[in-house]
Amino acid sequence: MTTLKTARARHLLSINDLTDADLAHILKRGVDFARDPRPTSRSMDRDIVGVFFEKTSTRTRTAFSSGALRLGASVITYGPSDLQTNTGESLADTGQVLAGMLDVLVARTVLTADRLAELAAQPDMSVINAMNVEEHPTQALTDLTTLLRHFGRVEGLRVLYVGEGNNTASALALALSRFRGVELELRTPPGYGLSESFRAVVAEQTRRYDSSVVERHDMAHLPRAVDVIYTSRWQTTGTVKPDADWRGIFAPFQVNSGLWETSPEAVFMHDLPAHRGEEVTADVLDGPTSIAFAQATNKMHSAMAVLDWCRGARDGSGT
Repeated sequence: MTTLKTARARHLLSINDLTDADLAHILKRGVDFARDPRPTSRSMDRDIVGVFFEKTSTRTRTAFSSGALRLGASVITYGPSDLQTNTGESLADTGQVLAGMLDVLVARTVLTADRLAELAAQPDMSVINAMNVEEHPTQALTDLTTLLRHFGRVEGLRVLYVGEGNNTASALALALSRFRGVELELRTPPGYGLSESFRAVVAEQTRRYDSSVVERHDMAHLPRAVDVIYTSRWQTTGTVKPDADWRGIFAPFQVNSGLWETSPEAVFMHDLPAHRGEEVTADVLDGPTSIAFAQATNKMHSAMAVLDWCRGARDGSGT
């Protein structure tokens, strides 16, 4: 994970680029935009937002494009083969060139955090990590905005995450561990848990914020009376599992209605897209406990809040 600050532009490369005040501000703004997704004050009027996606996307790409337009910005889109990085131009040079023409670059890439930071090594254009190989910070902000809207709080919630310790899980752990009293339990298949670097950061944050994050690699003795049961798809587009029989390893970690026997009041969340019959059964995803599709809509509200923050709109709550 790399945290990068510059004199002018605000970047969001990781959840931990945000101060506590920044995080609270973005969540509050996300809730505000959910109430009124067509604000009369267009904080990005005359701004230009670049949307660069090397990977497929339905929700995130649409959320940032729609959100930018609703805030008054114009949008330029780039596909995976459009930039001269494909012919050898350095990321630093690309970032410097784009910074002379764009105000914000929203990027979904195959880059590591260190490489993504090269795009942000200029002071004029904000860079937003819309998912890279290590972390999906804007998904975590969507998730916490959804929790805040549904429960009226994030503090003290009990969350059970079932599935791979992927970039969604990593960002979720980074974000939830910064709220007092939160209990996050991850049940990840053996060999598919959070990376050691994320576990170390999260462990330090649980001590600082009096939260709890526990990870186990089985489905025995699940926590009782959780508020949220969350999963993510097993097979991410373009990735390959190291085990030939990975589906057999993942099978016990399917989310089905049996998980509600000890947590009957829990709501169900999923970052989508979902594969019914794999990571989640249809009766759960489409059932009365599911808020997964409301969660998807909140991605636009949260994207608007992130864009708003990057361009400097504040309510005095941050630094």
